[in-house]
Amino acid sequence: MLTAVLFDWGDTLMRWAWEPELLDAGHEAGLRAIGREPSPAMTARFRDTYLPLLWLPGTLEEVEYPGLVRTLLAEEGIEVDDAELERFLEAEHAAWQPARMLASTTHALLEALRERGLKTGLVSNALDPPGLLHRDLAAMGVAERLDYAVFSSETGWRKPHPAIFERALDALSVEPGQTLFVGDTLGADIGGAAALGMHTCQALWFRADEDVGAPEPEFQAFTQMDVLTIVARIRDSAS
Repeated sequence: MLTAVLFDWGDTLMRWAWEPELLDAGHEAGLRAIGREPSPAMTARFRDTYLPLLWLPGTLEEVEYPGLVRTLLAEEGIEVDDAELERFLEAEHAAWQPARMLASTTHALLEALRERGLKTGLVSNALDPPGLLHRDLAAMGVAERLDYAVFSSETGWRKPHPAIFERALDALSVEPGQTLFVGDTLGADIGGAAALGMHTCQALWFRADEDVGAPEPEFQAFTQMDVLTIVARIRDSAS
């Protein structure tokens, strides 16, 4: 019996429309928030030295991003206390807002699932401070439509590591076999969820991942509302 549906965040419930210029905008906003002038040299060093480390293929342990930013600032000769670091990170995160574009049917999908008696959750790889990420969910009207949300910056582990999935399953008190996971990436989302015994659905409405050698999804959805049809199919097969 299906009792829960878990979702990825970026390129699933919202489109992550990142542009390279946002890195510059984020650093400028962060530096101004702590009373400093923009430093193109600092941003260039981050882009060349640190950015490639954030998404190394196969890396499961999450980057401790606030500590990385503190190191970056120190290399610029800027020592910050905890309050200043928090202001930098908040300003940087706010400057990235244009990259976060909620899908037009996200609210309707989550509401429809809950009307069907299903628990809803979110499991996302995101290195930003958890407080800022949960604030995004609240501001976008998503938090109130979820029963639970967890980010890799909270657990220290990225999908497909089982720990982040298990955090959500435990919080919702559901078994893997009673859960459908919906995400865009074949390796992290589909592979990680399938390894635990969850039903899987690849989200294709924003992008079509083609990770050669990655596990195949049980289902594919070309629109968000297709998920409702897949839920019905899983429930019918169990009856």
